[in-house]
Order: sequence, then C-alpha cells, then structure tokens
Amino acid sequence: MRRKSLGRALISLTSLVTAIGPYKADWNETHVHNPQWPPHAKFHNGQTMSLGLALGATSLWQLWRRPTRAGLDAGAVLASLYWVTQISALAYPGSRAVDPPGTDRFPQAKIAFPALAVTALGYVLERRRLARG
Repeated sequence: MRRKSLGRALISLTSLVTAIGPYKADWNETHVHNPQWPPHAKFHNGQTMSLGLALGATSLWQLWRRPTRAGLDAGAVLASLYWVTQISALAYPGSRAVDPPGTDRFPQAKIAFPALAVTALGYVLERRRLARG
C-alpha cells in the first residue's frame, strides 16, 4: 500500500500544468490558429506544446511508478525543465515574451516561477519522507 505524499502531489500538480498548460495557452487564434504566423513558427509552437506534454507525462510516470529517490529526482527535473527553458528563452537575441503590441514584459512569470517553487517545495517534502522510510 502506498503512503500518501504531499511532496509527490505538489510535483504532480506542476507536471499536470506542464502537460496541459501549453495547449490551454496556445491552442487559439494568437498561436496555433494565427494566420499571421508562418508555418515554421507554428511548427515550433507545436514542438513546444508536445514537449510540455511529454515532460509532464514522463514526470508523473517517474513520480508514481515506485517511490524512490531516483524517481523523485527524475520527476522533479522533468517537471521543471519546461519552465526553466521558458525563462531562458528571454536570453536569446531579439526574443520577447509577447508579440507587439503587447506591453507585458513577461506574463508567463505568473506561472513559471510559482511552478518552480511548488516543485522545489514538493521535492524537499518528498526527500524528507523518503529519508524517514
């Protein structure tokens, strides 16, 4: 019988947001259905959405298949990668978080930074639980 784990549940929350969030944010007229976007931009958008789904699903699998330190480490890293790469995208030349005439500097921060914080908290809690046995 598996013991309940707040830590794994918190990381799972981030994993679900990682898997579903890109589709919720981008499957609309501003991204996937934007006639102004060239096909190659849509390709990269699809790649990003699929990556989020793959990272989120794989994170959940690592977290819940068996409660081990290796599964926890992998699950937490996988749950975090999408958000870390989203933040790092701002470092590329000419990159912006929004298209003109958007005025927000980085609206994704409302999700990216809390997702990383929730994952970190979940990781600490689950490590402690695993150490207790």
